Amino acid sequence: MSQERTLPKFDTTTVQITRDEGLVLYEDMMLGRLFEDKCAEMYYRGKMFGFVHLYNGQEAISTGVIKSMRPGEDFVCSTYRDHVHALSAGVPAKEVLAELFGKATGCSKGRGGSMHMFSAEHRLLGGYAFVAEGIPVAAGAAFQSKYRREVLGDKNADQVTACFFGDGAANNGQFFETLNMAALWNLPIIFVVENNKWAIGMAHERATSQPEIYKKASVFNMVGVEVDGMDILAVRAVATEAVARARAGEGPTLIEALTYRFRGHSLADPDEMRSKQEKEFWFSRDPIKKFAAYLVEQNLASSEELKDIDHQVQQVIDEAVKFAESSPEPSPSELHRFVFAEDE
Repeated sequence: MSQERTLPKFDTTTVQITRDEGLVLYEDMMLGRLFEDKCAEMYYRGKMFGFVHLYNGQEAISTGVIKSMRPGEDFVCSTYRDHVHALSAGVPAKEVLAELFGKATGCSKGRGGSMHMFSAEHRLLGGYAFVAEGIPVAAGAAFQSKYRREVLGDKNADQVTACFFGDGAANNGQFFETLNMAALWNLPIIFVVENNKWAIGMAHERATSQPEIYKKASVFNMVGVEVDGMDILAVRAVATEAVARARAGEGPTLIEALTYRFRGHSLADPDEMRSKQEKEFWFSRDPIKKFAAYLVEQNLASSEELKDIDHQVQQVIDEAVKFAESSPEPSPSELHRFVFAEDE
């Protein structure tokens, strides 16, 4: 079973986190959770179509990594499970939901939908429908940062790129080829494997000869780290270190975050492959509930304050729904726009 792999321990007594930092992390995770819950509701009400892959349960990874980076400066490359990565990167919830509704006000002008979130403003390099498709794209972004700094002499070009992908992608050729290049060229990139145990309906342990993905970093002489992806403090700690190393020119890191998706592969998945026992094991490790308890125990926030944040986040999402529903459809006259690059 998926829970047989021992989750790495993290000593929370070594953590130094302020009240403000804690509330930012909590709010971002709650935004991701409630946003995805609303997506499920809207999907079943017929407001959005196609495949929609939700992120419930994996919020500590998006928040822990992306909030350790520079907003609007560093790059984020996602997967087809990209809504929450977009939110953590700063894309307004109303623009993400409008994109899901196929509206012209969406972050991809209504042309991308659920699997193709993109925002140049927020350095979100896109969601990608094909498994492992975004890995070489992320390496390209990291390469241009290094090239501009070392060849063109731009001392401000110290951006770091975070590349997210699932456990299934770690068996694809792009993974091996790109990690090799990133190590050879010492690129400022963090490869984040969101190992949620299942590649659609295929259990991770059945699909790979080495289930411990982080150990594959050693083949490329790269730092490899295993972390409990259900623990925001643990993810934040390893991400902060990896970002610092990349920005200092010390090369890439492969982070394997052990996590679990609380819903099926997509909203069209009846989710009958996974056992009730397995689900209950992981549900008990809910990263948001775990972090909320930590904040209260450490006197960084009260239960009432956290409930207020929940309410505020829900208001943001409700406003996003109104915005998306009232936004215009893309005009047929612009059918051929954005096919090729154009001047603003």
